[in-house]
Amino acid sequence: MSFSRNIRTFILCCGAVLTLLIAVSACSQGTPEPRSSQPGSAGTQEVEENASAAPEPTPEASPAPTEPVPPAPAPAGPPPASPSVAALSPEQQAALDAELILAAKANDAARSAELISAGADVNAKDSLQDSAFLYAGAEGFNEVLQLTLAAGADVTSTNRYGGTALIPASEHGHTETVRILIAAGVPVNHVNNLGWTAMQEAILLNDGGARQQDVLGQLLAAGADPNIRDPQGRTALENAERLGFTRMAEIIREGTRQAP
Repeated sequence: MSFSRNIRTFILCCGAVLTLLIAVSACSQGTPEPRSSQPGSAGTQEVEENASAAPEPTPEASPAPTEPVPPAPAPAGPPPASPSVAALSPEQQAALDAELILAAKANDAARSAELISAGADVNAKDSLQDSAFLYAGAEGFNEVLQLTLAAGADVTSTNRYGGTALIPASEHGHTETVRILIAAGVPVNHVNNLGWTAMQEAILLNDGGARQQDVLGQLLAAGADPNIRDPQGRTALENAERLGFTRMAEIIREGTRQAP
């Protein structure tokens, strides 16, 4: 029994010695020093190499392109132009012109404007040789007259008596119409087929009243010649005196004295 205890003690001592030897061996090998992190050191180089070897970060996804916003619609332009005269057949043009003359004779300015816009010719004449322009001027339909002038009325055109629009307008005493026609350039000394000027008709075919006096003054101011004689050889002054239109005769004399 004493022998067994000695063996156990021996074994324990050997184990302790062995354990001690293992520990001493481990200490002699030494613990590896940590790598330096100083610049230029192997540690830094390894970190840099690792960093360079690291995968590049995935770029963020670009936002999806947005649909372009369509521009705001442009303001509506003027309505399409009316059909041109060239687009009308001769029959269509004749019907349009005839309708304009009827509208002018009815003093329908609104309808006249529509027909002119549609291509009706303000100089076209009917069987009586009346055009929209000539009739409006003769009758003093000033709104229609202005429409025809704006559309290119021929101010030298003549009616069935060979007279301009100014001659019947003067005869009827349409003072404002006479003013419009003179301003438009209608010849003031035109002689019609009866041998009368606008001044002669203003005297011979009316009553010599205030409107006729106004017309006579306008004609003289526009350069009308009172010395143009009628078929009987009488001047405007002689006709005014013969008919007893004293004030008209005075206007002619005053105009003659003031003329250069």
